[in-house]
Amino acid sequence: MGTILNNGTAKKSEVPQNLAQLIWQIADLLRGPYRPAQYGGIILPFTVLRRLDCVLEPTKDAVLKATVGIKDLENLRLDERLRLERATKDYKFYNTSKFTMTTALGDQANLRANLEDYIAGFSPNVRDVFERYSFSQRLHELDERNLLYKIARRFTADDVDLHPTKISNADMGSAFEELIRKFADSVDEKPGEHFTPRDAIRLMVDLVLAGDEDLQTNPRPLRTVYDPTAGTGGMLSIAEDRIKEHNANASVTAYAQEISPESYAICKADMLIKGQDVGNIVYGNTLTHDKFADIKFDLMFSNPPYGYDWKIEQDAINEDAARGFNGRFGPGLPRISDGQMLFLLHLVSKMQPTKNGGRGSRIAIVMSGSPLFAGGAGSGESDIRKYLFTNDLVEAIIGLPTEMFYNTGITTYIWVLANNKAEERRGFTQLIDATEFFEKMPKSLGSKRRYLSDLNIARIVKIHGEAEQSIYSKILPNDSFGYSTIVVERPLRLKYQVGPQGLALLAQQKIFSRDGIDLEILQKALIAIGSEVFKSRETFTKAIFRALKNSAVSLKPAHVKALLASLSSRDEDGDICRDGKGNVEPDPDLRDTENIPLSDDVQEYFAREILPHVPDAWIDREKTRIGYEVPFTRYFYKYQQPRSLHEIDADLQAVTAEILIALRKLAV
Repeated sequence: MGTILNNGTAKKSEVPQNLAQLIWQIADLLRGPYRPAQYGGIILPFTVLRRLDCVLEPTKDAVLKATVGIKDLENLRLDERLRLERATKDYKFYNTSKFTMTTALGDQANLRANLEDYIAGFSPNVRDVFERYSFSQRLHELDERNLLYKIARRFTADDVDLHPTKISNADMGSAFEELIRKFADSVDEKPGEHFTPRDAIRLMVDLVLAGDEDLQTNPRPLRTVYDPTAGTGGMLSIAEDRIKEHNANASVTAYAQEISPESYAICKADMLIKGQDVGNIVYGNTLTHDKFADIKFDLMFSNPPYGYDWKIEQDAINEDAARGFNGRFGPGLPRISDGQMLFLLHLVSKMQPTKNGGRGSRIAIVMSGSPLFAGGAGSGESDIRKYLFTNDLVEAIIGLPTEMFYNTGITTYIWVLANNKAEERRGFTQLIDATEFFEKMPKSLGSKRRYLSDLNIARIVKIHGEAEQSIYSKILPNDSFGYSTIVVERPLRLKYQVGPQGLALLAQQKIFSRDGIDLEILQKALIAIGSEVFKSRETFTKAIFRALKNSAVSLKPAHVKALLASLSSRDEDGDICRDGKGNVEPDPDLRDTENIPLSDDVQEYFAREILPHVPDAWIDREKTRIGYEVPFTRYFYKYQQPRSLHEIDADLQAVTAEILIALRKLAV
């Protein structure tokens, strides 16, 4: 499988790994003075610098010529900035220093000063990239340790030519991500938090674009693409490329927010080279500081961190949630230990309206299994699912193979959401089981041992596009994911008796000693009742007051309640207990819940499934809750014939024989 480059040639798919390996070897120069955990902070910004250097080097003379007559390079007028950008062949960045990385090496004694001058010569939108890496400080440290020349010289070698005609943007992005993975693995971090495998991204993008009919028919379509967890920008980059493959005249504007400064810097550099307005690539925490609060987007993608604990952001998120549907989290909040669905709601809040001719939006987000089913009826997760399904926003959910991602082997799911579904999809959600569609990696990359080939991706997209029932596809009404959770009560039945066990429990009730009641007098009075077993609370209560009539003990309702609790026990033959208003009291120990599909009438279900077994039961209507969940695996369950006893017995005999042979060898 090849990647088409800017010059029309093709690079083999191993380019990113080979390039990453080459750059990884440069990090060996740091061994000793630096710990492995520090390598990334040096090698990654140098790689970015070399990439930008290769892009701008061919137009260096033209840019310097364009600076003639400009008096203040730090405060350019618009026409002056445009003049410099035109000199770079319309890249949205430039460098006005007289140096390149190569020429800076010409004066080894002043290399640090030369490189700092070179960095300072970049346009402000590039300097921000290196500020995120504290690159000036890194140069100072390398210079003090006599490593700066070695590192810079190695990066300017002929085999590290990172010009886009040699290394495509896609391959460069993959190489960056492979480097991040290697650096993270070396310090036992979580590289998968930074990026998503390119094969998974291609599937997400193709699923989203498959429903964008206007992209095919519009002669000059405009699209905004957004990723609130951008990482190194892989989703944005692939989305732009695929959109233009569908329609070469399409205009794509990318927006991104990223919390990791290193990943943000790489994303910004990549978008610069692709000609994007990097003012739309911002740094910060999406959940607490939405930098695009008033903007809606056409196409959105995200791979939020799984099991994301949002306790630190809790105050800001609760404040946003208090705004209800005027904010982002109106449908509900998930548990603090897993904030994946916060990012999902964030994306939903960014959807373009469909009213008044609006085009609407499409979303692809990859999440773990917990958002499918975590939380019962009335929980935040369930309420979020309820909102999504009742508003017909979920178009499809695709189960991916395990071992697809770099930092986890669990099964993951792509949710495709849209508020502009095709007519035939409205009111329905498609589930796709793609867990068997994969190829094995020739070599594992972290936890990633499987990948989606072009054929796998095409097959999944085809199943999605056909939207038909099959062994891999289920088309289900939205309300099939909903259910009513009812609370089934049964009456409390007790028997009462004054016995040693009950009197012992009575002695432990602190309310009597607290209120100054003589427990000895109370117990003597109760013993006078005898050991008779009472089936009725009312009858037993009357017996108590008769016994206490001539004693000095005066009981209040709270004392009577404690006394009855001590001297009672459950009895199926006991009379039904009622409160002061005559209402039947439920037995908490017999309380049960039932989940009833929304398609089933609750009362009919209750009469059919419950009353025949417990005829005295009833439903506490005030406690009924509506919940939603997606029991994905249930819809694709495949019965497997159990092995025969003969086969199992044969295996046991074989294992036993092996153990006996091993024991004989030990005895020799």
